[in-house]
Amino acid sequence: MALSIRAKALLFHDPRSLALLEQVERVARSDATVLVIGETGTGKELVARHIHAQSERTGPFIAVNCGAFSESLIDAELFGHETGAFTGATQARAGWFEAANGGTLFLDEIGDLSMALQVKLLRVLQERQVVRLGSRRPIPLDVRLVAATNVDLHKAIAAERFRSDLYYRLSVATVNLPPLYERPGDILPLARHFIGLYGAKMKLDDVELGDDAASALLAYDWPGNIRELENVVHYALIVCRQGRISAEDLRIGGRVPGSRGAGPIAPTASISQPAAVNHAVTPAAGSGLDRLDALLNDLVEAGEPALFDTVEERLIRTAFSACEQNQVQTAKALGISRNVLRTHLKRFGLIGSEPAGGLHDTRPFHRLSATL
Repeated sequence: MALSIRAKALLFHDPRSLALLEQVERVARSDATVLVIGETGTGKELVARHIHAQSERTGPFIAVNCGAFSESLIDAELFGHETGAFTGATQARAGWFEAANGGTLFLDEIGDLSMALQVKLLRVLQERQVVRLGSRRPIPLDVRLVAATNVDLHKAIAAERFRSDLYYRLSVATVNLPPLYERPGDILPLARHFIGLYGAKMKLDDVELGDDAASALLAYDWPGNIRELENVVHYALIVCRQGRISAEDLRIGGRVPGSRGAGPIAPTASISQPAAVNHAVTPAAGSGLDRLDALLNDLVEAGEPALFDTVEERLIRTAFSACEQNQVQTAKALGISRNVLRTHLKRFGLIGSEPAGGLHDTRPFHRLSATL
């Protein structure tokens, strides 16, 4: 399967990125398990592929998105199954660990794994062998594991949603991938990279990036990181005229440039305006939390029955509605994984249950394109 355009975009020009690349290549020469941490769209799978390419492993690189499977499927997908292990298992099949033998297995969204699966993964890492569902025979493994997450695993451990022993197993070597706005030196090289690749696919010759467009790209804070940049460039190539991309061709989101906080991106507004805005926003946030504390105190004193369940449901419903039923954005707003969110949404009747069916209902997920 051919790599996506984004999966080929391992470009490091910013000084911070160059230092990161040097670290990645040192890590690649070992067989250590690697944990890549970064926001969605920052290039985590690209880093994992580079680690595999720079290693001496001759086996395949296999990427699996842990958040793409339901709880009932991920177990068999990762560890394999024997004939008759469950309804619909009409033949034995190797899991992704066996498929990656001799190579590298990349597990994206590792923070979405259930606690039960975390225990099984920990055992595989400790024993270096896997046991298929429906079998008692251990199968030896020679697999390097690279895991990735956009979840704060320290918070997940504190909330008892992620095992600390698994975290220490995964984080032998940790790579922290900064968001795109913290490495501005990569923005224009990436933009020109996507112009060249999409331009060739669209049979557009010598499309240039105008100075006004370049300035707009550098001023924006890229909450969607490389994925968003790729989409913005692709759209700009569709609508640009006379072989030149101008600022008006860029479909950039409504975020204020530099609004993600202090960083290398200079805001376009005057210095006095942000100070006034920040001064106004901070008390509002504090007073809102104060009101919440007071309200919760009143409910506790009033002896509200099943208070925890009631507050939890109200929080989930409010966040889901505010995010317009977008599960990814809701999970991010609440600081939980999408799988944990889906459990709550089903519990409160906000989404339907998984359709019944066996493994044959969903084709194996062998993702060779980046979803970072």
